[in-house]
Amino acid sequence: MAIVLKNCSNKNAARLIRASAVILLLVFASAASSRSPSPQSSQSSNPKSPPETGVTVPNRPVAPLYKGEQGPQHSEIEFTPSTRMVTIKFHIEDPNGYFLPNIRRDNFAVYEDGVRQKNVSVEVEHSPVSVALLMELGGRYHELNKVLGEEVPRAGRQLLELIGPDDKIAVFKYDAKLQPLADFDQAHDALHRIFDQLTTPAFSETNFYDALVETLNRMKGVRARKAIILISTGVDTFSKTTYQEVLQAARECATPIYVIGLGSTMKLESAVYGEAAPFARIDWAGAEKQLEALANASGGRAYELESTLAVSGIYDDIMENLRLRYVVTYVSSNPAISGPPRNIRVELIDPTTGKALKIRDSAGKIITASVFVQQTYSPGGTSGN
Repeated sequence: MAIVLKNCSNKNAARLIRASAVILLLVFASAASSRSPSPQSSQSSNPKSPPETGVTVPNRPVAPLYKGEQGPQHSEIEFTPSTRMVTIKFHIEDPNGYFLPNIRRDNFAVYEDGVRQKNVSVEVEHSPVSVALLMELGGRYHELNKVLGEEVPRAGRQLLELIGPDDKIAVFKYDAKLQPLADFDQAHDALHRIFDQLTTPAFSETNFYDALVETLNRMKGVRARKAIILISTGVDTFSKTTYQEVLQAARECATPIYVIGLGSTMKLESAVYGEAAPFARIDWAGAEKQLEALANASGGRAYELESTLAVSGIYDDIMENLRLRYVVTYVSSNPAISGPPRNIRVELIDPTTGKALKIRDSAGKIITASVFVQQTYSPGGTSGN
């Protein structure tokens, strides 16, 4: 920086020189200060703790399609003594019962007898299914039987659109008794003809409880991923089986029952004929509650059919709940290949922090996941709940 003096006295020149020197010192001090890190900036450069991560799930409906409560979902645990390999198959669902995708291997912490297991692998299973379709096609009232004869075959036929080449389906109808229409080994292309030939009698009993218990008994020998899809009003007129007996059978059967209730449809039809009709005082709401309880006890779901247009959405929900499960495998840290039952716990964690995994919906709202895993297994083979 050069200082040029023109036409100044000696005193004035000296003052200007001193002032200019002060300015230079201030400029140099300011430049040096900007180059030297302050204590605060030095502290801010220290590494921070890792930020929390989470999982965001796709946009899903804001309410479940099924009615009432869903019972506990079945899980399976298989132990292979020769390798000590443990395989766990189980559901993880959002608050509305939809399958939760996008959960990665490092989000799972698996504990056996309190010991966290190492080298855990995780897959999503898309399982083939064996489904028994049970349809109500009969009753004491001709007017209502006519509606059954129109609505039930139409709803039943739509199930065939979701059956894959590896799936198996058996078809049953009931009025006074259960009648098998197709077994699990029936070729898929022949199933459509069954629905073309369905009819309802002019008059019959509706022995619903007997028919459902017999169908549950037939499913005991089915080893695949299995379920009963029931299209019914829930009305029973003259079964030997009581409601409490069929409810107990549903609890013990290890076969989920997915109910498509016809109560709303039949109630609307009944109203057309007025209070004088002999079926005007049927307790449709009470029958619907019983159907919900049966579905809940078995680990299935109950849906109310408001329109045949809703059937395809109901079947999609059923098949997602039935087919999709997480499969976790690991080699047990316990060297024994037999012994007492072992305790199992599965947690969803954030691997960067070790804390509980934060799961957000498509709007960013944190939601709660339900992990349906049985608490123990016996190292003697396959167990399930």
